[in-house]
Amino acid sequence: MEQQQQWRKLNGQRITGPITDQVAKVLAREYEAGNELKVCIGTDSQVKGKATEFATVIVFIRKGKGGFMFIRNDITTQQMRIKQRMLVEVAKSIEVAYELSNTFSRYGVSMEVHADINTNPGFKSNDALKEAMGYITGMGFAFKAKPEAFASSSCANKIVH
Repeated sequence: MEQQQQWRKLNGQRITGPITDQVAKVLAREYEAGNELKVCIGTDSQVKGKATEFATVIVFIRKGKGGFMFIRNDITTQQMRIKQRMLVEVAKSIEVAYELSNTFSRYGVSMEVHADINTNPGFKSNDALKEAMGYITGMGFAFKAKPEAFASSSCANKIVH
């Protein structure tokens, strides 16, 4: 059972229409305002009983002027081991990054995909690090893992916990 919700802003306001159109409007607005943007995409998850909730975020960072984000939640009842869950998180982020990559390129906006995977081998999530890094960089995207992966480990983490 998969439940996919619509994109929304942090204040709960729903984002209507295709996400590519909405992101293009945001990039145009920010460009017109003279803001230099960087975008980070990340996903985090939390097991809640028999369900796993995923939160994917698109974080828009205005250089020197704060930022904002778009959020999407997904819930699944599929049981997963931690490595599989980490790789599903990465796949969800890559799906969004791939869908939006042409829009970011058109506006000259740099983008990173953040994985909520620890670079310290002492953590269970580290088992998925090599696969995640290969998957993200193989798709041509810049990769960040913990502790630099704030889009997934801080922003998405706040939404799903």
